[in-house]
Amino acid sequence: MAAKDYYALLEVPPTSATDEIKKAFRLQIAKYHPDKVQHLGKEFQAMAAERAAELTEAYRILCDEKKRADYDASRGVAPAAPAAAASASAAHSSAPVESHQAPPPPPQPSMADPPPPAGGWFSKERATGAAFVKKALVGRFRQALDAVARDYDLADVRGFDIACNPKAGFFGKSKGPRLLARYVDRVDADSIADAWGQAAKVMPADEVCVFLMGSAMAPASELATAINAQRRKTRSAKVTLIPVDARDWDAKVPTDAPSIAKNLVTRLRTGA
Repeated sequence: MAAKDYYALLEVPPTSATDEIKKAFRLQIAKYHPDKVQHLGKEFQAMAAERAAELTEAYRILCDEKKRADYDASRGVAPAAPAAAASASAAHSSAPVESHQAPPPPPQPSMADPPPPAGGWFSKERATGAAFVKKALVGRFRQALDAVARDYDLADVRGFDIACNPKAGFFGKSKGPRLLARYVDRVDADSIADAWGQAAKVMPADEVCVFLMGSAMAPASELATAINAQRRKTRSAKVTLIPVDARDWDAKVPTDAPSIAKNLVTRLRTGA
């Protein structure tokens, strides 16, 4: 049995044509391009480089006819059906090459290609990739928090990846809002409603600032409408919600947001 499932890495079925494999490679490699992870720590940049190397190896094996056949045989699976390989054969009909010839260099990453359809054979790899992104982004947020919120103590609040409370001052009175952070795949009306509702539920009487981070963002108008709807719905709750685009740390910060929140966003954007 092969050590790695190259089809799972690229999130394609074993019957995929060469063109489909190339398209899947472009989609996957773009997630780990240095430009996409330069704002993260060195640990995660190294992880991204390792992942990119695995994807490139999968591409080179599966786009070479002989290597792919040997790989499929080692896994004990049937080779790709003739119909699935038709596009690759047609592409080389005018200039045939030896079966052992190496494939062309991997294409440049592109975000324009649509994702392949979901399927059980790559669910584990997809979960691994999502966990990598979440760990990296939450780690970056925690670093910023450690630098800016020194008067806060970490807490455990269900439904949030990070939570912290202001340290008590004289006479036991705390100064500043409670801070909560949650990572979601996409910041939109639904994720805003869920995070806002959870914050208002667990901290109904306290001022709380929620950072909702996502690798994708709904249009600004949708975000504003969703936040205003939650304000009207929970008038008694003291909630400030800040959508954060984790791709570049652009945040929609209200003018009346607590100073600690503004300082934290600045730290996320600049790293200093």
